[in-house]
Amino acid sequence: AVAGSDETRVCGNMSTLAKLQSLNGLFAIYKKQGPTSADVLNTLKETLLKEAGEHNPNPRKRRKQSLKMGHGGTLDSAASGVLVIGVGNGTKMLSTMLTGSKKYVAVGELGKATDTLDATGSVTLEKDFGHITRLDMEEKLKSFTGDIMQVPPLYSALKKDGQRLSVLLKKGHKVEAKPARPVTVNNLSLQEFKPPLFTLDIECGGGFYVRSLVDDLGKALSSCAHVKELIRTKQGQFTLEEHTLHEEHWTLEHILQALQPC
Repeated sequence: AVAGSDETRVCGNMSTLAKLQSLNGLFAIYKKQGPTSADVLNTLKETLLKEAGEHNPNPRKRRKQSLKMGHGGTLDSAASGVLVIGVGNGTKMLSTMLTGSKKYVAVGELGKATDTLDATGSVTLEKDFGHITRLDMEEKLKSFTGDIMQVPPLYSALKKDGQRLSVLLKKGHKVEAKPARPVTVNNLSLQEFKPPLFTLDIECGGGFYVRSLVDDLGKALSSCAHVKELIRTKQGQFTLEEHTLHEEHWTLEHILQALQPC
C-alpha cells in the first residue's frame, strides 16, 4: 500500500510537470522592488518546478524538464509592478508586449540628479528647485507628450557588443550614450506636486524610459531630478489590480486561471 501511494504521488507530480510543460500563453505577475526581472522569472520557474516535484531545479540550465518561459520587457530592479510572462508558445508573443502600451506611476525628486537616474545611484548634482511651480511643471510636461526623441539612460538593459550597458559600467568601462530614438508618450499628467517630490501618471509605447523623462524634465525646469519610485500599473491588457499574481499565488492552479491562451 505504501509503494502504491508513493507511485500515485509520483504520477501526480509527473502530471503537474506535464501540465506545466503543456501551458501556452501569457499571464502577469507582480514584481517587487529589489530583484531584477530575470531574477523574478527564475524564482517563478523554481517555485513551479518545486511544486512539480523537481527538488533541485536550476532554472538557468535548459534541461528536458525545464520550462519554456520569458518575460515581456525588463522592469528596473528598483521598480515594481506588472511583469508579463510568456509560457510555451506564449514566449513568441512577448515581442508584441515589448512594443505595446504600458502605464506607470512615477514619483520623482527635484534638486538631485544621480548616475543611474533613480534612487539606487550616487548623487552627481544638486540644484535649487525653489523656483519651480506646479504650473511650470504642467506646462513643461506638454513638450514631453506625443512622439518625442529620447536618449536612453546609460544604466540600462540595452547592449553594446552583446554586453548590457549597466554591466559594462559596473565593471568600470567607459560607455558612450546611445543616440536619441523616437518614443511615444500617449498620456502624461502631474498627479501630485509637493516639492521636492512630484508624482506622474504616464502612458507610453515601447522603448520609453521613465528615468530619462524625469531627468530631462528636471533639466528643462532649470534644475535636476531623479526617479524615487516607479510602479508599472499596466502592460498590454494586463493591469496591476486585476491580473497580477503575487508570489503566494505562483502555483499551477492560479496560472491556469490567469492564463490568456495564444
